[in-house]
Amino acid sequence: MPNQTLDLHTVDNDGYPYICEQNATVPLKSSEGLVRVNVYRPKTEEKVPVLVTYGPYGKDIPYAEYAIKECNNSQKLTQRDSFHTKSFSEVNPHQKSEHSVWETPDPAFWTKQGYAIVRADERGCGQSPGLLDTMSRSTSQAFFEVIEWAAEQPWSSGKVALLGISYYAGTQWRVAARQPKGLAAIVPWEGMSDYYRDRCRHGGILSDQFISFWWNRQVITNQYGRPGREASKWGPDTIEGALSEEELAQNRKDQTVDNVQNRFRDDEYYSSKDFDLSDIKVPLLSVANWGGILLHLRGNVQGYLHAGSDLKYLRFITGRHDLPFYYDEEIELQRSFLDAFLKGDDRVGWSQKGQLPPVDMVLRKGDVGFNDAEAEKAYPRRTENEWPIARTQYTRYYLSPDQTISRSAPGVSEEQKVSYKALGRLDDPQLVKFTTPAFDAETEITGHIVAHLAVSASGLASDQASAPTDIDIFLTLRHISPEGNEVFYTGTAGDAVPLTKGWLRVSLRKVEDQHPWHKEYLPYREYRSIDIQEVTPDTVYEVDVEVWPTNVVVEKGGKLVLEVASGDTQGCGIFGHKSPEDRSEKVFAGMNNLHFSEKHENYVVLPVIPEK
Repeated sequence: MPNQTLDLHTVDNDGYPYICEQNATVPLKSSEGLVRVNVYRPKTEEKVPVLVTYGPYGKDIPYAEYAIKECNNSQKLTQRDSFHTKSFSEVNPHQKSEHSVWETPDPAFWTKQGYAIVRADERGCGQSPGLLDTMSRSTSQAFFEVIEWAAEQPWSSGKVALLGISYYAGTQWRVAARQPKGLAAIVPWEGMSDYYRDRCRHGGILSDQFISFWWNRQVITNQYGRPGREASKWGPDTIEGALSEEELAQNRKDQTVDNVQNRFRDDEYYSSKDFDLSDIKVPLLSVANWGGILLHLRGNVQGYLHAGSDLKYLRFITGRHDLPFYYDEEIELQRSFLDAFLKGDDRVGWSQKGQLPPVDMVLRKGDVGFNDAEAEKAYPRRTENEWPIARTQYTRYYLSPDQTISRSAPGVSEEQKVSYKALGRLDDPQLVKFTTPAFDAETEITGHIVAHLAVSASGLASDQASAPTDIDIFLTLRHISPEGNEVFYTGTAGDAVPLTKGWLRVSLRKVEDQHPWHKEYLPYREYRSIDIQEVTPDTVYEVDVEVWPTNVVVEKGGKLVLEVASGDTQGCGIFGHKSPEDRSEKVFAGMNNLHFSEKHENYVVLPVIPEK
């Protein structure tokens, strides 16, 4: 614990066009420790509204150094994985300055617009002592206190908004549900709203690769008391001095361990992080990226759907995870939204319900390539009055044992099955592909997808003594152009990704069809330990697999491919499901089978959008 009487707070009134305060202290009532923040505010006597970010990445680590460090910290990273190395140089030049920090609003710009920026080191990180326990209820409570502190400062108008990307977006949902005083609006930009389903366990399957990547490179490297940060250009050293490795270990909850050891949503580890989206009441603008098919996309859509806000908006974008937030047109959108609720300056109608269409989406039509912001400007935009789109025609496309897809059921008289080996890996994919005929007219598919499959597991012929007791299903929907080429889209790290993906662990197949969130196109599961259902060898199970929402305009002559696999396939990037503890050979090894008969149908329900 630091010396609480040590004066670390500095104020610079002359060095910048704005006032720069470093290490202002927010005392915590809810837990041990404190939160230190940097404040950047306009040089004015008027009280100003405040934009707050709270996260573990380091309020004092310049964006430029962060990019370099990502590469230096890498362990056998490919260029795709270490895209941060070019990130700062590619950011909109109007949105970067000496105080730019990864995934947060730039103080130089926003202070010119009459806003103060409060940038907090999350408890246990940077210059904020205490227990490092990211995404927990207790650290969310600390964030709550930071918001109320910002609203009470003498230079504050008393109105606070939250604006940031990824982690700085995901934390917005849970703290807004606590309804801190002063909070007036939130803009969660590509940020998960469901810790279990969006991030940690896709369909119940552990997404361990990203958790490890994120934790070891971005979080514990910035833990409070970590020695050697300044020497390695990873922000300043902890002001009060370094802690020993033993002290550092005692002062953190390790996500790479906790997510392996806890498997179900009723485990204390997960259940303690739950909150009710309907408790969010402030105006919100949820921004989802169609390419974020392994982390944030689902959460932004679900957050929008279930937030209790009377005024809420859903915007879909494309592009890499780090850059669109800073595009001129997106900045103007953020500014007009925030001005409406923090300054009373509503230039377009955000504060008047029904004045603006609540849904604004980009339509992915054509093959423009990927990781090319200029090329993606060719995608048109369209507004809608609701989500899902009311005129959606949920249409069954049936799988056939000859690995085709048809609008008509295959009419199999005698049972047939298509088999593939279990426990596929990215370097050894085990899968089957089902392909539609060429579309005879341009067809838009926008919304939620569900696949209905009849599956079983069986032992390998060479090892009848060992029989699998579970099945992991990995689904991928791919788009083939009229020219016969797969159309790839921009993924989180600028990598090539397909349309969308979905997952299910068959022992967690139980659907809560009486839950208010359950829909035929979006099955609702609790993923509790009490929901486990037996999987026995050579027994057929009918399952509905949630596939994350998507958008595509399939041109005449184009095709779709549904890939059914037993492990990660192309497009998973750094979001792989590789844990040997979670996907052990003892439980899963063998053959996975799809069954076709009059009794067992396999199909995917696609949300087809007719023209207005």
